[in-house]
Amino acid sequence: MINSYQVTKQAPIPSGFGEHTTAIEALNGRNLLGKTAIVTGGYSGLGLETVRVLSEAGATVIVPARTPDKARASLEHLRRVELETLDLMDPNSIQAFAKRFIDSGRPLDILVNSAGIMAVPLIRDNRGYESQFATNHLGHFQLTAQLWDALRKSGNARVVSVSSRALQFAGVDFDDPNFERRDYEKWMAYGQSKSANSLFAVALDRFGYSSGVRAFSVHPGTIVTDLSRHLSDEEMRSMGALDEQGNRVAHEQNRGFKSVEQGAATSVWCATSEQLDGKGGVYCEDVDIANVLPDNATPGSPGVSPWAIDLDAANRLWKLSEEMTGVKFGG
Repeated sequence: MINSYQVTKQAPIPSGFGEHTTAIEALNGRNLLGKTAIVTGGYSGLGLETVRVLSEAGATVIVPARTPDKARASLEHLRRVELETLDLMDPNSIQAFAKRFIDSGRPLDILVNSAGIMAVPLIRDNRGYESQFATNHLGHFQLTAQLWDALRKSGNARVVSVSSRALQFAGVDFDDPNFERRDYEKWMAYGQSKSANSLFAVALDRFGYSSGVRAFSVHPGTIVTDLSRHLSDEEMRSMGALDEQGNRVAHEQNRGFKSVEQGAATSVWCATSEQLDGKGGVYCEDVDIANVLPDNATPGSPGVSPWAIDLDAANRLWKLSEEMTGVKFGG
């Protein structure tokens, strides 16, 4: 542990922003000319809006996609955007992408781990790992580790892990993360992966502090995007995300939903804001650092569950992730 590391308080600053803040507003006029960013999942939904705002502010943004040809149409109107190939379920694909970037010699100033899958049926990768844990956490763990030299080269880099309030569904089951001995439940699996995203930021911030790398996790808000493609209309209706005509609701403020522009705001803020200089390892929402939830909190309440920011759990997850991926930071 770094002796000079100062734990950032898990409590609002406050930032002066809020749930209706857009990504452009969260950027607050910051000029990113000369900066290099990678945004996974950056060709649709929240990731695409994050890419748009960062690139229009001057950053060069690399967008890795499993099928670049399909992603090209979403990105062709944006300047300073480079399209790459990456499959987060394939360790060889992750290693190859990271090597190509490292070999370019460029520092990496911003890494937004935004790609993810949600509430899918039980699927396993070639290693036998459950797909939500493998994609949402392990893939990003390996990617960050193998981009580590480029992050250190920046000297002032930020890593943003897109988590979710769904972390309240479940912590990480360290004894059975892949549902080999317990019945699979898609929302519990999703919650576990989102808790892992938050815990990863806690451990990564401590590890990276001395190298000038700070880490954050974020809850973007409730937004209807392609992430919900595996949910039935009945599930969407129960969430209030289906209108009277049976259409999936993209944005209805009175129901607590956010627009895509608002949903990308906290990621952009964590990636760029001077308000977070000298801070890290915290879970953020509504463009501010979130409160810690009490034990008796109503499910779905704003804030972060204590288990998702617990240092012991974060260190345990780090070790488990090294074992499961066979990848070590700086190794």
